[in-house]
Amino acid sequence: MATETICSEVTGSVWKIGAAVGASVEAEDTIMVLESMKMEIPVLAPESGKIIQILVTEGQAIKEGQELAIIEI
Repeated sequence: MATETICSEVTGSVWKIGAAVGASVEAEDTIMVLESMKMEIPVLAPESGKIIQILVTEGQAIKEGQELAIIEI
């Protein structure tokens, strides 16, 4: 199966991770929530699939373009 890497669109921090490795997700499901400039930004699954890796931890500072998770599609 193919994989897709989900990257951050903002610089900020990981506020909450809502999906676990091995979890099945549908397109547009929230995988995690980022915080940037006191705003909460949801990170959505681009397609239906299964989370195979989470590359960040809650509270971690992140940069725009940083890889956050990998899903199997």
